[in-house]
Amino acid sequence: MKTYKIHIVRHGLTSGNLEGRYIGCRTDLPLCPEGLKELKNLRENLEYPNIEALYTSPLTRCKQSCAVLFPGFEPTVIDELSEYDFGDFEGKTARQLEVDENYALWTSGKIPSPPSGETSNDFIKRQALALNMIVRDMMNKGITESGVVMHGGAIMMLLGSCAVPRKHSVEWTCEPGRGYSLLITPSLYHSSGIVEVFDII
Repeated sequence: MKTYKIHIVRHGLTSGNLEGRYIGCRTDLPLCPEGLKELKNLRENLEYPNIEALYTSPLTRCKQSCAVLFPGFEPTVIDELSEYDFGDFEGKTARQLEVDENYALWTSGKIPSPPSGETSNDFIKRQALALNMIVRDMMNKGITESGVVMHGGAIMMLLGSCAVPRKHSVEWTCEPGRGYSLLITPSLYHSSGIVEVFDII
């Protein structure tokens, strides 16, 4: 049976990352100079997978990362790959939010989302939908190996929900410009939504 490989990579650093801010889908930050330099160094010193197609979140930081890490590809934008919606917490640091009662309730799991934000369950469903769209597109076009540039939080939540080996979401963290290689076996994927992580990028 034909299998499919999808290599998911986290975008490069932004100023929001360096400042420890909650930067989700509402803030379209570009890569910062340090992030751009880091990705270029990785591209020169790390062997990225050979791919046939490239997919990306619609946000600028992901599109810019695509251009550096996978030059020559015109990525297909998947809106559902966008980062988490932090609602009223967007753009703020944990220190700024520590006086906010809702922040304490959210981080302790007592409320499902930030005010005006997205629940974790909805976020996971959105990322699973994005993955399914990519798999179906690959199958329809006869593509067996692709790259996906997405967000760190999205990678964690997606793999925490559907990847083997089974791990908690926080165990699927990865550095900017790094990620994981997934093997999709159609019969297993279509019956259970399970993907296998077989390598680290």
